[in-house]
Amino acid sequence: MRQPPIIRTSLENSLATRSFIARPTDTGYAGAYVHWDGYPSHHLPLLLGAHQYRFDGDLDALCQHLIDEAPEGWSQLGTDLLDGAPEPLRAELVGSDEHPSRKHDNVHVITVGAAEPELWTVTEKSHGGLDWGYVLHPHGIEVISLHAEDRGPVVAWATDPRARFSNGTYRWRPGHPIPATLPPRATGPSTPATAPAPTATPRTAPRR
Repeated sequence: MRQPPIIRTSLENSLATRSFIARPTDTGYAGAYVHWDGYPSHHLPLLLGAHQYRFDGDLDALCQHLIDEAPEGWSQLGTDLLDGAPEPLRAELVGSDEHPSRKHDNVHVITVGAAEPELWTVTEKSHGGLDWGYVLHPHGIEVISLHAEDRGPVVAWATDPRARFSNGTYRWRPGHPIPATLPPRATGPSTPATAPAPTATPRTAPRR
């Protein structure tokens, strides 16, 4: 019988909210591990802001930066992803909490029978132990609450990064509305005015 993989990281901590950032594949998705702060309220504003400003809508460049250039995964995603965003928007999202993204220094999978540990590529078959997943589709970010579902609804790329996203595990269900509230009214022309414009993936049965 095949044994499940053992995940070894240098920051084992039960308080971490562990997640992944991935791109879609023919069978599901594949991507990079992120150790800290995996909640939607943390990741979605950074990912939306990065797509809209730092990478100017170039999804391939965003995926290359977050996935291909970080095979070891990330310790945390930081506010450098908002580089290029208007200062009023950045200030509203970040406040005084500026912190850089940091790559992980030791994330490996130990497979029984393998000669050496391997870097961990997170897929639909190897996400065990993680809390949230973010799959970067051409039309938006699929948010997967891994304790409840195998897939999730998609937050459109045009969504305002200032939207207030819920961290409720069972609120991110395929076929359901995006659990977010509208951002406050813009006070100047330099901040985006687009309200959340979610799309949804076909509904699937809850995980058992």
